[in-house]
Order: sequence, then structure tokens, then C-alpha cells
Amino acid sequence: MIWIIVCNDKEDALPRRMSIIEKHREYLSTNPIKTLISGPLTLEDGKTMKGSFFMVEANDISEIYKFQENDPLFHADVWESIKISPFNKRVDNLSKN
Repeated sequence: MIWIIVCNDKEDALPRRMSIIEKHREYLSTNPIKTLISGPLTLEDGKTMKGSFFMVEANDISEIYKFQENDPLFHADVWESIKISPFNKRVDNLSKN
């Protein structure tokens, strides 16, 4: 099943995010879950990070919780809110050449 995870940062989280970002990237490089698409949410400048977006495959929500709980950004108290939802893909223009 495909899941969407949207994490919004706390107002004061950017310094904590940046101090831990390499550990977060290292964690993701271990493939703790099958990631289809991921990246930071940004301000309108397209550069300043303000959250995280993941589209992943998992059998059930417990796999999502485990993935999140082991993320260094979670432990650094960066995220204000985390929204997790199953997703039914109907259109995919990213995969087309």
C-alpha cells in the first residue's frame, strides 16, 4: 500500500533541522522503508526547509510509525505535526518520459 507522510516543522525548528540534516540523510540512505518520493517542504523561496514529505510503500501503519520514530529529525523535535494517510494513486506524470 502507498502512504503519504507530511511533516510540518515547528516555527523555531530550522536551526535544529540543519544541525541534524546529515544524520537524517544517512538514515534515509539505509532504506528503512521503501521510499517512492521524498524531499523537504519549503517556503515559497523554494530553498528554506519547513517540513518533510514522503511517499512510501508499507504493509500497514505500524511500519510508518517505526520509520518515523527512528528518524533523527523526529528525535531532534523538529516536527510540529505529522499527517499519515493511505494513498490511492490515479495519475502519475512523474514516471512518464
